[in-house]
Amino acid sequence: MPDKIITLIVEEAGARLDVWLLPHFEGQSRANVQRWIKEGHVRRGEDKECNPARKVRAGEVYTIDIPEIKAMEVVGEDLALDVVYDDNDLIVINKPAGMTVHPAPGNYTGTLVHGLVHHYRDLSDINGAMRPGIVHRIDKDTSGLLVVAKNDVAHRRLAAQFARHSIHRVYVAAVRGHVTAAAGKVEGNIGRHATARVKRAVVREGGKRAVTHYKVLERFGEAATLVECRLETGRTHQIRVHMAHLGHPLLGDPLYGNPGPLKGIGLLELPKRQMLHAAELGFSHPTTGEAMRWEAPLPGDMRDVIEKLRKLTA
Repeated sequence: MPDKIITLIVEEAGARLDVWLLPHFEGQSRANVQRWIKEGHVRRGEDKECNPARKVRAGEVYTIDIPEIKAMEVVGEDLALDVVYDDNDLIVINKPAGMTVHPAPGNYTGTLVHGLVHHYRDLSDINGAMRPGIVHRIDKDTSGLLVVAKNDVAHRRLAAQFARHSIHRVYVAAVRGHVTAAAGKVEGNIGRHATARVKRAVVREGGKRAVTHYKVLERFGEAATLVECRLETGRTHQIRVHMAHLGHPLLGDPLYGNPGPLKGIGLLELPKRQMLHAAELGFSHPTTGEAMRWEAPLPGDMRDVIEKLRKLTA
């Protein structure tokens, strides 16, 4: 007899069966899900055998009978963490560029979560064993501030503030070209890119509402501009997508950027990551209600790029 029986109903058609099933089993690999299907643990309707590549159809009912699912164990690692604030409910971390927030394919060690598990006994478990305490994320190669919840109550209350878009989030970005307007707003729904699976794009239909407010901090001739970006919403790659949509992709961005020389100054060697830093974070404390705000200075690689730009365009 199986240890666990799960019944799932397809709401949206089109995905491969293994891909559709995977999000329902956090901590399991796609290879494991494919193995369950091939071994007959996944059935459609009246005991019909399934194929991992089968495209699911809306309304189909799948029964999964498998041994008790055991999520991958996250073993703590003694990683240096830049802790900006720490109390009984939350931690604010200044994450370095190059550190992934939580384990994912290709990043099963060295993540922020591995460091958190080593340094803290209590973290919220709302997001499962692979993402303890993680309320929100910033990209691997984006530096700066993010908040971690130590308990489920704090997690839910912080998540509610994110859902209401009441969190104060300000980023500093170095972008290509001369941004003409002193300030402005980019408003365009963000969805998956039509051809590149790993990218997002501003889309005419579908997607999710996304709004970014920007302000010019400093211009470097026609070559580049330093801008402050305030998020009204928080979508995957939002600032990177919106600034590229404006015609000003982030310097060093390998996904949305331009690898060519900067206008007027030739080739400037850049770090191999987008020049984006989460500089300010603010919210109401989930227990006391106190208004709290933190700032994190620009990391060394961004300061170096800015100084080079100043010298080259002086």
